[in-house]
Amino acid sequence: MARAENTELVDRFEQFYRRYYSDEIGELAQQYPNEKRSLYIDWDDLYRYDADLADDYIAQPQQHQEYAQEALRLYDLPVDVSLGQAHVRMRGLPETTDIRAIRARHVNTLVSVQGIVRKATSVRPKIQEAAFECQRCGTLTYIPQEGGDFQEPHECQGCERQGPFRINFDQSEFIDSQKLRVQESPEGLRGGETPESIDVHIEDDITGEVTPGDHVTVTGELHLEQQGSGQEKSAVFDVYMDGVSVEIEDEEFEDMEITDEDKQEIMELSNEDGIYEKMVDSIAPSIYGYRQEKLAMILQLFSGVTKHLPDGSRIRGDLHMLLIGDPGTGKSAMLQYIRNIAPRSVYTSGKGSSSAGLTAAAVRDDFGDGQQWTLEAGALVLADKGIAAVDELDKMRPEDRSAMHEALEQQSISVSKAGINATLKSRCSLLGAANPKYGRFDQYEPIAEQIELEPALISRFDLIFTVTDQPNEEDDRHLAEHILQTNFAGELNTQRTEMSAPNVSAEDVDEQTEEVAPEIEADLLRKYIAYAKANVYPTMTEEAKQAIEDFYVDLRSKGQDDDAPVPVTARKLEGLVRLSEASARVRLSDTVEREDAERVIDIVRSTLQDIGVDPETGQFDADVVETGTSKSQRDRIKNIKQLIADIEEEYDEGAPIDVVLDRADEIGMDASKAEHEIEKLKQKGEVYEPSTDHLRTT
Repeated sequence: MARAENTELVDRFEQFYRRYYSDEIGELAQQYPNEKRSLYIDWDDLYRYDADLADDYIAQPQQHQEYAQEALRLYDLPVDVSLGQAHVRMRGLPETTDIRAIRARHVNTLVSVQGIVRKATSVRPKIQEAAFECQRCGTLTYIPQEGGDFQEPHECQGCERQGPFRINFDQSEFIDSQKLRVQESPEGLRGGETPESIDVHIEDDITGEVTPGDHVTVTGELHLEQQGSGQEKSAVFDVYMDGVSVEIEDEEFEDMEITDEDKQEIMELSNEDGIYEKMVDSIAPSIYGYRQEKLAMILQLFSGVTKHLPDGSRIRGDLHMLLIGDPGTGKSAMLQYIRNIAPRSVYTSGKGSSSAGLTAAAVRDDFGDGQQWTLEAGALVLADKGIAAVDELDKMRPEDRSAMHEALEQQSISVSKAGINATLKSRCSLLGAANPKYGRFDQYEPIAEQIELEPALISRFDLIFTVTDQPNEEDDRHLAEHILQTNFAGELNTQRTEMSAPNVSAEDVDEQTEEVAPEIEADLLRKYIAYAKANVYPTMTEEAKQAIEDFYVDLRSKGQDDDAPVPVTARKLEGLVRLSEASARVRLSDTVEREDAERVIDIVRSTLQDIGVDPETGQFDADVVETGTSKSQRDRIKNIKQLIADIEEEYDEGAPIDVVLDRADEIGMDASKAEHEIEKLKQKGEVYEPSTDHLRTT
């Protein structure tokens, strides 16, 4: 009976191929076995042909896979090719299962999971049928290798002795195999959940296609593997997956379900006049003020357009932003809020991140066979096409921070570890927060000297905001009212939910929380951003180009005098373009108008005034940020070195410090400043003390 049923199922698959896949099978036959070895079938097509057969395929994948492949072998082909070893690969199941939702009922069925490839082993040959040659009589014994353990023959079929045997590689059959670890995508996780992962075994022509950091949809059959080793076997089993098909997802955000109603709402919002104000009011409403910083964060969420040029080069569209400020000014709270609102985001904090944790680590563990090194993707790779929020940047070790340089500008991460050379993608925006060098800003020192970050890192940020905490009666009163209002609204809400207080009605709570509720619901804002990033690619109008060009040229012209510092570099110009594109995306506009350009010029001008100004001369100086030393500082250093060199010639033992300090006013510097500069020069090894209180230049 079973035999007849098998033949019937094979016939049904054959008819299904004739109706739906005759062209694909013809193409496979022409390219088999070198270029193609698999026929991909969509579950929807099988369901349309025979719903019961499609459901049975999910419930009993192993048998149905065999029938489907048998039908492919028996298929009448116009060309004389045998598709003996061809695979049938099912994809496009009706629903994907969350990795954390996999349960015992799923075992031995076909499931589809989405996630990000965390690790991948290298592709290795795996033996399918081993040919053992008896060393005594030369008889070959063939043993199929299924399951995890290697099976050897008990006795020779020729001389009936128990070996010794040698594997004859020429007569054995091998297949390529690879193991992947797929982890849940960060956008599917909300609120501190630890992402879960599943191991996937894949074979033959689908190996070697993915690298760590790729977003994939894997369809495969779930199997069990017993935990424990040797004699002590456990009653608990591990789940792993035999991958049938692996598809790399190019979509920005897989989990975003944007319905037609959502689209309608997004369109209506985008046409409103006060859309920018509404957006700003929707970012961390519990934190008072910082309207300009919040607007910049909105622009960062929408990001500029990534351009691909005909020569193959790429200009990044992602915006990087840094908040440096006094403690207790709400920087971390804003970062956490952005992390929750961004459709895809990864949050990490300074001390807890190593360079390998940020970029990629080469690890040697029980994954694979424990002998080979595998790459594990870090935070900046997991945040690909999203936002990486890094708090406490200043608390990181400098070597860990330097790992971020390439990720910020080139948006890729090159790894050369343990003999693995690879380049991973990290097309993310970075939102950083840091404290000044001495814990809080000193208003008498230039800001640039108080930022303890390498100039190479700082110059890669498009916007740098300084958040200072200055007492001001009016502002402090507004802030106090806002914080008390926020807490009161929270108290009422908690009281109502926890104590079901009869004297607090829902209306009371709504009335009080109105003040601190976001203008646009977080869920809708997330969809708005995902929709804009996927569908809106604005181009510059002539007016916008002109406005940005005028601003840039005007700033640069201040550096044309012989002695003036360079006010800004071309990096700022690219930043302006990215920001104005993001501003147009907020309105879902296909063109960047002059108003967008002016909006971002205001932001850039105010950030430059905060940080890009040499405090001594009051002039814009790009070097304050780009190199960490302003032009006036460089001139001072040059002058004091020259002074020491001049005095040094008059004295045998070197230049006496008190004489140098006395004559400092010759170069327009007071004695305390000169002392400060001499200390710096000594630290750098540019001057030294041959004897006490005497100096020589090196």
